[in-house]
Amino acid sequence: MKIARRIEELKPYLFVEINKKIAEKRARGEEVISFAIGDPDIPTPPHVIKKLCETALDPVNHRYPESEGLPELHVAIADWYKRRFDVTLDPATEVLPLIGSKEGIGHIAFCFIDPNDIALVPDPAYPVYAIGTQLAGGRPYYLPLTAENNFLPDLNSVKEFILKSTKVLWINYPNNPTGAVVGLDFFDQVVEFAKKNNILVCHDGPYSEVAFDGYQPVSFMQAGGARDVGIEFHSLSKTYNMTGWRIGMAVGNAEAIKALRTLKSNLDSGIPQAIQYMGIAALNGSQDAVAEHNAIYQRRRDLICEVLEKIGVKVTPPKASLYIWAKVPDGYNSIEFTADLLDQANVAVTPGTGYGASGEGYVRLSLTIPDVSLVKGLSRLSGWRNTRRLTPKK
Repeated sequence: MKIARRIEELKPYLFVEINKKIAEKRARGEEVISFAIGDPDIPTPPHVIKKLCETALDPVNHRYPESEGLPELHVAIADWYKRRFDVTLDPATEVLPLIGSKEGIGHIAFCFIDPNDIALVPDPAYPVYAIGTQLAGGRPYYLPLTAENNFLPDLNSVKEFILKSTKVLWINYPNNPTGAVVGLDFFDQVVEFAKKNNILVCHDGPYSEVAFDGYQPVSFMQAGGARDVGIEFHSLSKTYNMTGWRIGMAVGNAEAIKALRTLKSNLDSGIPQAIQYMGIAALNGSQDAVAEHNAIYQRRRDLICEVLEKIGVKVTPPKASLYIWAKVPDGYNSIEFTADLLDQANVAVTPGTGYGASGEGYVRLSLTIPDVSLVKGLSRLSGWRNTRRLTPKK
């Protein structure tokens, strides 16, 4: 048999390789503490689980769901956007439930990217933006996110000949992996850029509800004209600790939502209905758990940043997201520092280069680590020694 080139040319997904290396050490009897993957360790709120148990017993929910989701879920998503961001959405035409936001992010390229079309992709970034583009036959054009530019893409740097073939712009704030945040002024600039160049904006916003120190992130949908040029992907995974249940949504431009709905109707059978009812319960029910979870993440953030600073790793505590973007010590690149932590301390972090070339010089640590493991991991990090410390000049 002959595997398609699109698969042969794909690199292994980032976390597959990390998990493989961790598994090899654990197979040798070594205990590895992993800060590598952003998968919430806190359970899904009890009232959401209760709704699953109730609706799972109803035989109606044992059958195929509709691909586009229950009307009640559409309404719950629109109502949540109104309460949270004061954004009014048409539940029928501007809302689409997803089997987790990753599914929609991967599929949207097939709706707008033809062979050799370009998608503007931030670097570093969640790998699926570029992977979806490549699978659709398109070409990612990378926009470096640097500390000097507050981890924002320089849209004015994109040359005219690139823009002529550009169909999609990806943005993501609060940002993974850098933890950077933006205000509506940035989103307003994005809308203007997209209108000028006839580009679809895809904003990935799953971390809008994971924020600290009283900070409240904004939604791209709050920008004037956002629905004219773009859609926003969101997820219940990080807000309500529902990564394993696979439920998210896309909202915004009705034409883009219709295109994604058409693709999905031909490829999947939708979210299991009992899980859709979980989503409705999460969105419509008490939001107290969100603040409780954020307090836990904030405490972890502060502990991790304190230890990193003590061992000579420069870090700016993030205002939002589940991640700490840390500068590697002098004498190391991202891969070397990651390997050194794994070898010396049996602690796993993610090398910044796993998210793109501009991630060089950084590693990412996740806040989604149980407290018992966190304490042990921080103790190990405290004992780490820089074996490549540069000799001071005399």
